[in-house]
Amino acid sequence: MDARPRTIYLPDAMVNWPWPRTINPHYEDVKAEVDASFRDFKALSPKSQQAFDKCDFARLSALAYPNAPREHLQSSCDLMNLFFILEEYTDMENEAVTKERVDIVLDALHNPHKIRPEGECILGEIARQFWARAIQFASLPSQRHFLETFDEYLNSVVVEALDREQSRRRGLDDYIKLRCATVGLKPSLTILEMGMDLPDEVFYHPIIMDLTNYITELIFIDNDMTSYSKEQAAGNEFHNLISIVMLELDLDSGSAMAWAAHYHTEVQNRFIDGLAKVPSWGPSVDVLVKEYLNGAANWVRASHSWGFESQRYFGTMGPKIRQTRLVPLLPGPDRNGM
Repeated sequence: MDARPRTIYLPDAMVNWPWPRTINPHYEDVKAEVDASFRDFKALSPKSQQAFDKCDFARLSALAYPNAPREHLQSSCDLMNLFFILEEYTDMENEAVTKERVDIVLDALHNPHKIRPEGECILGEIARQFWARAIQFASLPSQRHFLETFDEYLNSVVVEALDREQSRRRGLDDYIKLRCATVGLKPSLTILEMGMDLPDEVFYHPIIMDLTNYITELIFIDNDMTSYSKEQAAGNEFHNLISIVMLELDLDSGSAMAWAAHYHTEVQNRFIDGLAKVPSWGPSVDVLVKEYLNGAANWVRASHSWGFESQRYFGTMGPKIRQTRLVPLLPGPDRNGM
C-alpha cells in the first residue's frame, strides 16, 4: 500500500516580499502576435503545443517586465518561447544530441543574419529570428551581456543532459550551482537592460553580481517548490530542490518544503541587506542601477505569480492552490495504479 501523502503543503515564502504584482498593459496584444508566430514554426507535436498553450509564457513576460515598451516585451516573449522549445528538444536527449542542438542555437545567435542550412533542426531558425528582432531594439551592452549569460545557460543544459544520461544525483551544493544556471534567469535579466547603457563596471561589480545571484536563487527555490509535484511525477527527481533535500537531509516532502521556504527567506534577507551596500556611480548611472535592480526584484514576484496564474504546474487549480496551499501529489512514474 502506498504510504505517501496525497497532498503536500506549499509554504508561502513570498508573503513578505516588498515588490507587488504588476502586469504589462501590452500583454494581450503581444501574446496574440507572438503565439501566432511561434505556431508558424510548426515545431511542436499536438501534445507539446497543448503544453505550450497552458504555460502562457507571454503572461510570465508581462509580469516580469511590466514597464517594458512593446518591442522589449515582444523580445522577452520570444526568449521565453526559445527557453520552452529548447527544453522540449533536449529534455529527453543524451549529452551528444543536446550538445549538437545547443551548438546550432549558439551559431544562430552569433550569426543572426545568416540563412540557416536546409534540413537543420528548427531550433536554429527560432533562435535566429528571436535575436535578429531583439538586436534592433537592444543596447550594445545588453547584447553582450545576453550572449555571455545565454552561453552559460546553454552549457548548463548540456551538463544537465549528461547528469540525466548517467543517472547522476548531485549533492545539495552542487545542485544549487547547476540550478542557478539552468533556471535561465541571468539571460532573462538582460531584457531589463535593452533600453539602457549599463556599464560593464556596474554589471560585473561584485555587489551587483551578488544581488543577481540572490535573485536567481530565489526564483529557482520558488520554482522548485511550485513544480515539485509535477517533476517527481515525471521522474525528474534528480533536478528538483525538494527531492535533493529529501534525499540528502533525510526529510519527508513536507519537511523539505519547510526547509526550502526557510532557505528562501534567508536569501530574501541577503538581497534586501545587499541593496544597502550598492555603491554610487553618479546620478545618471545610479538611476539605471535602481531600475535594473527593481526589475530584477520584480522578477521574483512575477515568477511566483505566474506559477499560479498559468496552467504549467497546477492545471486549472492554480487559484485554489494559492488559497489553500495544498498541492495534490501526483503519482510518480512507478505508480501506474490498478
